[in-house]
Amino acid sequence: MTNTQILRAGAGIAFAMTLAACNSDKLTALNKNPNSPEDVPAGPLFTNAARVAASRWLGTTYSLRQTEWLSQHLSEVQYNDEDRYIRLHAGDTEGSFNGAYSGELKDFTQIITKGIASAQAGTYGPASVMRTWEFSYLTNTWGDIPYFTALGGDSIGGSLSPKYDAQKDIYTDMFAQLDKATKAMAASGVTNSLSSADPVFAGSPLRWERFANSLRARLALQLINVDPATANAQLAAAFSAPGGVFQSNADNAIFKFPGDGVYDNPWAVNFKTRDDHRMSNTIMNLLIGNADPRLPIFAQPTPANPAVYAGSPNGISPARAAAGNYIVNASRPGAIFYPGKTAYGTFGSSGSSLPSYMLTYAEVAFIQAEAAQRGLGGLNAGQAAGFYNAAIAASMSQWGVSTANAAAFVAQPGIVYAGGTAGLVQIGQQKWLALFTDGGTAWSEWRRTCQPATIKPGIDASRSNVPRRFEYAVLEYTVNEINVTAAGTAIGGDNYDSRMYWDKTPTAAPTYVAGCGAR
Repeated sequence: MTNTQILRAGAGIAFAMTLAACNSDKLTALNKNPNSPEDVPAGPLFTNAARVAASRWLGTTYSLRQTEWLSQHLSEVQYNDEDRYIRLHAGDTEGSFNGAYSGELKDFTQIITKGIASAQAGTYGPASVMRTWEFSYLTNTWGDIPYFTALGGDSIGGSLSPKYDAQKDIYTDMFAQLDKATKAMAASGVTNSLSSADPVFAGSPLRWERFANSLRARLALQLINVDPATANAQLAAAFSAPGGVFQSNADNAIFKFPGDGVYDNPWAVNFKTRDDHRMSNTIMNLLIGNADPRLPIFAQPTPANPAVYAGSPNGISPARAAAGNYIVNASRPGAIFYPGKTAYGTFGSSGSSLPSYMLTYAEVAFIQAEAAQRGLGGLNAGQAAGFYNAAIAASMSQWGVSTANAAAFVAQPGIVYAGGTAGLVQIGQQKWLALFTDGGTAWSEWRRTCQPATIKPGIDASRSNVPRRFEYAVLEYTVNEINVTAAGTAIGGDNYDSRMYWDKTPTAAPTYVAGCGAR
């Protein structure tokens, strides 16, 4: 550029600045990015936040890279550092922690603010339920987390270094938020304000009430080993709240992926490029041992023999000579999870459109079965078998099993409800099976019940105990060091073995087995 051109350019800039100085509105407008609006309508904000939340906790990273190995629904047979706990350290797992706070949790909070300001319970109620659903994964994974003062860094008086709150207090507030949301949506005159912008329930207040109450029941039972009085009270409140809990599979909280190549089921996305995931021995032993009709849905025959279904051990080193055998001699996850495969039942033509299950009627019925067997929530032991049978039937139907095959399964001697502690073991194992694809909740359930009791680190795992939590994010030690360090100290050390509040007394579970989770 010549000196003349430089001078002309400089003069042009100076002239523009002079004009802008005469009109501050124009100067402000120059700083606005038209492709990144500061204020987004609640509808599209909710649609995207729900999609990201479902994909995060039920999808590629948190579930298929981390918690599916901890819950041992799946195993890795080639690139298996996660299955051996080598790549489960803070630097490997912090993406879910950091991303949730900077992404959809912020969006749900903004939607709640908008909905309250416009007095639209049909807007802020669903957002509050989703926000609580997501916070439950965060606290059940890390323990004490930023909660009460989180997400306020861009607000007047907000903190960029939020403190970590005690899990006990977080649970208390999650119950309160769900109660508030349910009652607000149940009030007369509440309209379907989200409508088609709600990809979960199309804005139906009643269905969101049931989701809120069902989530409340899930969280209540999570406290049973450490605070049975609160668990009992919250279960009773959830069962009797406006709208009640889920009544059938029609109430299931699912995210329906369109499968259009842009927004696909995250498991199908994963299997577009990976072929080192196989079914774990832990789940296959139960499915095969009980002639479970979900077997050909959850799993495919082995590549080596189309007449055989088999699992792979967790945590086996690729260096072992036998490790490579499982690539062809263990079952892949079911064909329904693969793009381009013929889908099973009513899921459509491709695994890309398979829905993600956020909370199901099957899980709720198992919660009711356990509550009844233990005399919680106003239920009694005489009701346990009915809820148990309903839960299994719901799971079977959810995955496309016929009513006749489901009935035959429940009639098997080893499946018929036994009652007592033996019945609680049955509930725990069947609930864990029904949670397939939700590795995080299955891991939480196992930590609470120790069922299945066969879950333990693989022979080549880097540690001899199944992790009880994740380590805090590396980034937190850079930007929020004082608070995250204090949180680590409060829970007994920021490591895998430190037990969060609800996990302090695992032996209180009637289904606990000595040495649970130890190799």
